[in-house]
Amino acid sequence: MTSPSPLRYDTYYHIYNRGVNRGNIFFEERNYEYFLNLYWKHIGQVADTFAYCLLKNHFHLAIRVKSEEEIMETQTLKVSPSNGQRQGQDVPINRNESQTRKPLGSRYVSNQFSNFFNAYAKAINKAYQRTGSLFQHPFGRVPITSDRQFWNVMAYIHQNPQKHKLVKDFRDWTYSSYGILLADTPTRLAREVVLDWFGGKDEYRNLHAEWVSDARGKWFAGDDD
Repeated sequence: MTSPSPLRYDTYYHIYNRGVNRGNIFFEERNYEYFLNLYWKHIGQVADTFAYCLLKNHFHLAIRVKSEEEIMETQTLKVSPSNGQRQGQDVPINRNESQTRKPLGSRYVSNQFSNFFNAYAKAINKAYQRTGSLFQHPFGRVPITSDRQFWNVMAYIHQNPQKHKLVKDFRDWTYSSYGILLADTPTRLAREVVLDWFGGKDEYRNLHAEWVSDARGKWFAGDDD
């Protein structure tokens, strides 16, 4: 199989992956939280996240990969005690410093995702005495290039648990960002961007209420069954 092109900077994507041989990637409730914690650790600084849905044997994400400049500006440096900081203390890189740093390279973000998947798989293998790959390779990615596609991808992602008959109503699925985007509690999701894109909470609800069929989904969602 030909390897896909690296994830591009400053580009919107629907990201998805499933367990190898369609096997489970989540075995108990604590796995979902651990997955998300690792996700924010590895991906939080390289992408804005609009939506997620975690199912027993696969997951979906809607993201925007940040520009190379944005990523370099938000990275942190380990400074030495001679600079007046404790050893290992993180400080933000200022704009001038980031401009002098070596470019990250075309595969940087793709490698961050690979590191994330590998870290999760390693932890699952250790916890459940399993060996070998956990995820299919390569992971799926479909660029999002229009408002209409963004709306459909968001609804498709959130409706997935109902599509797979895990719940009668997708709004009841715990491991999804649908309700978080409507709440007022703090979140790492780009909530304001999402609601602005939909035109507010009412439009967000209304557009999600429209069922996104498989036939409509193929052109924007990819082969994620």
